[in-house]
Amino acid sequence: MDLGSIIGIVGSFAIVMVAILMGGSFGQFIDIPSVLIVVGGGLAATLIRFSLGGIVSAFAVGAKVGFGAKNIKPRDLIEEISGLAEIVRKSGPLGLENAAVSDPTLAKGVQYIADGYEIEFIREAMMRERDLTLSRLSEGKRVFKALGDSAPAFGMIGTLVGLVQMLANMDDPSAIGPSMAIALLTTLYGALISNCFCLPMVDKLDAKFDVEEVNQTLIIDGILQIRESKSPALIREMLIAYLPESARAGLIDAA
Repeated sequence: MDLGSIIGIVGSFAIVMVAILMGGSFGQFIDIPSVLIVVGGGLAATLIRFSLGGIVSAFAVGAKVGFGAKNIKPRDLIEEISGLAEIVRKSGPLGLENAAVSDPTLAKGVQYIADGYEIEFIREAMMRERDLTLSRLSEGKRVFKALGDSAPAFGMIGTLVGLVQMLANMDDPSAIGPSMAIALLTTLYGALISNCFCLPMVDKLDAKFDVEEVNQTLIIDGILQIRESKSPALIREMLIAYLPESARAGLIDAA
């Protein structure tokens, strides 16, 4: 569980709520028509750009990335792959049958080796898996970016709707208040949804894309080297290239 995302989202909304309560009643900031305009309009506009399945998939990916487990570090993957290579060196490919593996993609590659698949099949299957994973992350980022753009836009639309209603009913004082509420609250709702949820999720997915691209490619290279029966030391030395200079301490000596 990524506590940072939870604390950030809950904290940002909580700060706004505390500021509201310090200055008046929270009920003053609840308006159903404003919610319908911003949330309903934003989702409808996003549905025009993407398929329903794409939006559902984007929310699933966003939930997994935003609130799921933290990323595995490339350094840890190199250590793990070197250990797997050592098992193959001592016991052969069948020795991987009972090997404990932390990453699902790495586990799939290990199973391919244990089952005796040819190296070309392993390469194609794992590269296809990597590309599909990155494609899902990219699609999710685009969906949340669209929602982040649509929410403030519909907030402005709601503001215009409220102002039109207010100006059309200037002779009825009882209608001015509700119309003004729509005019102001839609802008508030749009800004909150965009800046406290959608746009941070875009950055989260963008960072995850970069991490997954490195990790998945590292895993593919490592699995292919194991399949070619390269020595653990050579595999470690080749995979160190994926690490920045500051993270190579200890691994270089071990290699």
